[in-house]
Amino acid sequence: MEFDPLLTPQRLAVLGALVPVESLSFSHLKAASGLQDGNLHVHAARLAEVGYLSIMKSTCGRREVTVFRITDRGLDAIRLHALQLQTLLAARRGLAAARPRRSDDAQVWS
Repeated sequence: MEFDPLLTPQRLAVLGALVPVESLSFSHLKAASGLQDGNLHVHAARLAEVGYLSIMKSTCGRREVTVFRITDRGLDAIRLHALQLQTLLAARRGLAAARPRRSDDAQVWS
């Protein structure tokens, strides 16, 4: 099973912050993702390049406002990533259930 190589932890943080909302401004996405200005710019640009994110720029008075929105393709990528993680966890649970239990085993996976 191969995960999408584009979905690094930083990019997952960007997309994950956008899943529950319609859109976020640059400053709100920066706060939600925990990324610094330059890192957010680079990762968002790459996500937009592959169609996972849309970036809209507008002006409000004399200020430029940048707004980010996750695309349907980005949502599909997140769903697939989550499915792959669930599959791995289910396999792990299956291994734990098949393994004979000893009295001194800690129950980490349930």
